[in-house]
Amino acid sequence: MKKYECPCGYIYDPELGDPDSGIAPGTAFEDIPEDWACPVCGLGKSEFSEV
Repeated sequence: MKKYECPCGYIYDPELGDPDSGIAPGTAFEDIPEDWACPVCGLGKSEFSEV
């Protein structure tokens, strides 16, 4: 699965998910709710880019 990076440097890895925000491991970036935000800086999902 593809990883996505926030401008702040946080990388969303689908294999890890974001359990602290309720995103289970194995959740593809495309399947994350649109209102999810970077757990480090709070930027929205639209600000992330594929890496």
